[in-house]
Amino acid sequence: MSKQTLQLHSTLLSIHSLDVDANIPSALLKQPLFFISKTHDELSIVCPDDFIIDSQDTESNWQALEVVGPLGFSLTGIMANISGVLARAGVSIFSISTYDTDYILVKKQTVNKAMAALKADGYNVVT
Repeated sequence: MSKQTLQLHSTLLSIHSLDVDANIPSALLKQPLFFISKTHDELSIVCPDDFIIDSQDTESNWQALEVVGPLGFSLTGIMANISGVLARAGVSIFSISTYDTDYILVKKQTVNKAMAALKADGYNVVT
C-alpha cells in the first residue's frame, strides 16, 4: 500500500470531557473545525483552544494531522500503520475518523517529532 499524505492543521485544539447530559453550545456549530462524540456514558468535544466550554476536564494544545482523503471504506490498515509509526517514536495520539478521512491529533510539543517520524517512514507530511 502506498503511503498517504498528511496535512498539518495550524489550529490549536482542546479535547473536552463533559457530563453525558450536558448541553452542546450552539456556537460550537459555527467553529471551522470541531468533533462531537457521545456514548451512553460520555460526551467528548474537540474544538479550537480559544472556544470556551464549561467541561469536567480539558486537554489543550493539540494539533491535527489530517490524512488527505477521501479514503475508501475498503482501505485497511491506514490508522494502524500511522499510529504504529508514532508509537515507535513515543508520540501519544488522539484519533478521530470522519466519513471521508482520519485525523491524528498530537500534542503541539510533539508535532515536529511526529512529522519527522512519519516522513522517515515514507509519508508525505505538508504544513
